Amino acid sequence: MGKIIAIANQKGGVGKTTTAVNLAASMAATKRKVLLIDLDPQGNATMGSGVDKYELAASAYELLIDEKPLSEVVVKETTGGYHLIGANSDVTAAEVRLMDVFARELRLRNALKAYKSSYDFIFIDCPPSLNMLTVNAMAAADSVLVPMQCEYFALEGLTALVDTINKLAAVVNADLKIEGVLRTMYDPRNRLANDVSDQLKQHFGDKVYRAVIPRNVRLAEAPSFGTPVMYYDKSSSGAKAYLALAGEMLRRSEKKASNSSTLAQ
Repeated sequence: MGKIIAIANQKGGVGKTTTAVNLAASMAATKRKVLLIDLDPQGNATMGSGVDKYELAASAYELLIDEKPLSEVVVKETTGGYHLIGANSDVTAAEVRLMDVFARELRLRNALKAYKSSYDFIFIDCPPSLNMLTVNAMAAADSVLVPMQCEYFALEGLTALVDTINKLAAVVNADLKIEGVLRTMYDPRNRLANDVSDQLKQHFGDKVYRAVIPRNVRLAEAPSFGTPVMYYDKSSSGAKAYLALAGEMLRRSEKKASNSSTLAQ
């Protein structure tokens, strides 16, 4: 059975979409079958996957509102080697339309139910706000990956996000948990970054990934070429960091599965 991971942070500019695209590509490079769902109306993850958001035959709108099956909405050819459900400005309309439909917070969960076993990982790129699209992502997800910069205001935002996750777990998804906290745009020479990093480790323990994503020019350039950084410059520190993150996530999953198997015996 595949794993559904929402990539979310209510604070913008923390590398959320960069993480969604490059983590999906890194997992696909390990021969895992991956689906990336772009739920952000800006469509940046769509464009970063080499798919023109202005020419999408169908988007997340059709999946959520028209209830088209995933097989009719998915784009199978991307520069990252993963499948994609794209987004464009139509997804803004989906957010509005969702307010008037039955079981509105469960639309995405229901849409993915029949296809979850077809993928090893399903990543959802959430909007940088708590709206009905984000609620749908959280309701559908097994866990939430939180990218964040190591700065003071990011810590405050993380506290609010954890509170939101706990509230949603109580209402729409009892199994929802934090998958991990990812430090992005990290500069080890910055004293504040190191201080915040230490606070994260104290509070979240092993939920904080050992892999860190550095500030990297190649990471910033790759989206303008419509490709994940590993296919833009595989030797860059950004590409290596996301491959390291994928490896760490896989090792954690395998360890958890092994522990569950041992307990079952």
